[in-house]
Amino acid sequence: MLGTLFRAAVDAADPLEGMRRHLPAPPKGRTVVVGAGKGAAQMARALEYLWDGPLSGVVVTRYGYGCATQSIDVIEASHPVPDTAGLSATKRLLDAVKDLTADDLVIALICGGGSALLPAPPPGFTLADEIALNEILLASGAPIAAMNVVRKHLSTIKGGRLAAATRARVVSLIVSDIPGDNPAHVASGPTVPDNTTRHDALDIVRQYGLTLSERAIAHLSSPDADAPSAEDARFTGHRCHIVASARLSLEAAAAAARASGIEAVILSDSIEGEARDVGFVHAALAREIATRNQPFKKPVVLLSGGETTVTLRSKAGKGGRNAEFALATALAIDGFDITVLAADTDGIDGSETNAGAFADGTSARRLRARGLDPRNLLNFNDSYSAFAAIGDLFETGPTGTNVNDFRAILVT
Repeated sequence: MLGTLFRAAVDAADPLEGMRRHLPAPPKGRTVVVGAGKGAAQMARALEYLWDGPLSGVVVTRYGYGCATQSIDVIEASHPVPDTAGLSATKRLLDAVKDLTADDLVIALICGGGSALLPAPPPGFTLADEIALNEILLASGAPIAAMNVVRKHLSTIKGGRLAAATRARVVSLIVSDIPGDNPAHVASGPTVPDNTTRHDALDIVRQYGLTLSERAIAHLSSPDADAPSAEDARFTGHRCHIVASARLSLEAAAAAARASGIEAVILSDSIEGEARDVGFVHAALAREIATRNQPFKKPVVLLSGGETTVTLRSKAGKGGRNAEFALATALAIDGFDITVLAADTDGIDGSETNAGAFADGTSARRLRARGLDPRNLLNFNDSYSAFAAIGDLFETGPTGTNVNDFRAILVT
């Protein structure tokens, strides 16, 4: 059942209908498309289907996430660690918009994953510097919005700089994977500026103890790191629209659960924090329902979204934040009639091939029966190995969208 709810959530995040509602009028001049993210190719294909007129442009997506398009070029690059293909794609996007005029229109297709897919180190920095920054941020446990504040002040395309590079009007169509749906934080906002500053970035570096290089700290301490503000005249007339989000997906999953005769409760679409801690809290609520039939009566499915984080305690383990959530939950529901699915709506949890994992009240026992200590696996951030050992990885392949984490807990 929980896999069916995941599919309902992903189907609701199909950008086609959301894009249809927010299409701009065709311009006098050219229409050029740029985009980045793990669902950017599918968004480009949907736009080609919807658009009445000529289009050209380029989008970048993760390796293996491309699809056939007619007039918009699709480039594949590395995620979550940037590579040279992403560096070339960034140049292609900037070149596509730089010579346009006020009579032209840029349609920006932006979704989660764009931060890594658009490496653009500032002058004096290299791709290796950006790779190092990304690895530090991913291991830090900082929430995605905080990571993106740092990224956009160490970039020449993020923080609204892509939109600022053109004289054309820019309309951004955004699939949000950010808790709270702030469009300036999706993919670090290449076309949507905000008023965070390099001083905010330095505060985040200090708060999370990020060990950036001396050159990176010097850059963030310099006016060279300043991103354009939201009040900059270059953004006059620009528009952005959220065309899909976690809230809409969770509502679709809840409707699917109710249609099958199970009550559903949406806890939140914007949960952040350490994946294991969030897992323990969800498990405590599920146990309360299982043992006391409160605060919700069983049978019930608890739904939540957002983006948790993982502070790496070991580089030896494998697995992403959703499998880590599931493993922590498995420890806390041992022996209970509770079933869990935690998965990333883009189809990839972390750097492995699974979207996430299933867990239930027998998971910990089954791991121990195979000579594995589930708590030790959690301590070593090795959730992928845990669920691979008991056959409970959840694999979907690329979904073509990304509205972040999907968590469903069934208490019967």
